[in-house]
Amino acid sequence: MSNPEEETPLIHIVNVTKTYDMGAEKVHALRGAGLDIRKNEYVAIMGPSGSGKSTLMNIIGCLDTPTSGLYNFGGSNVGEMNDNELAAIRNKQIGFVFQTFNLLARSTALHNVELPLIYAGIPAADRRERAEQALANVGLADRMTHKPNELSGGQRQRVAIARALVNTPSIILADEPTGNLDSKTGEEIMQLFSELHRQGNTLILVTHEEDIAAHAHRIVRLFDGEIASDVRVDNPKVYARTS
Repeated sequence: MSNPEEETPLIHIVNVTKTYDMGAEKVHALRGAGLDIRKNEYVAIMGPSGSGKSTLMNIIGCLDTPTSGLYNFGGSNVGEMNDNELAAIRNKQIGFVFQTFNLLARSTALHNVELPLIYAGIPAADRRERAEQALANVGLADRMTHKPNELSGGQRQRVAIARALVNTPSIILADEPTGNLDSKTGEEIMQLFSELHRQGNTLILVTHEEDIAAHAHRIVRLFDGEIASDVRVDNPKVYARTS
């Protein structure tokens, strides 16, 4: 007997459009996009500049809403949610990882990771324990009291990943997560993402780099606001399990 939860996509997008008014001109960033992503998938979203991938990422992350079409997240219609409901999804259901890390410069790694838990109203002792565990999980148990300027680029991105994981979100949404890193450090971050996927996390990676997308198990390509292709990757880049 099939499991209904496995049949219901975590993300269900149907005929979504997004139009922006740029003075007298209308910019059609998305033109009827459709996409389903299920739990524990590892998906890369690709496309040239202006293809609509950033707009699609913002809609998936509930940072923006469609002009028309349907977006269901976890079975709920995002288009019918108010600002507070959208904020709750962003804080509790989606872990964001950005190219620029987005860390508080004057705060320690531990405090940066605690931030989503503070917004969620988690008691101090509990959030410290969870933040410490999240940092340990990304290999930074010995860097908890360091501030961002005392960390390397790769370590800063690991702090950002720990922050994304600390609320045990439904998905991790990563926007060009290796864009500010050298190639060796970028590969280390992608190794960490592969390990997170093996542990059961759902990953959505937005990138313009083919070698980064090659780690995913599915690649969705956008062109001129439409999904041009959606293919499974037969042999994604994989790594030996970390100790």
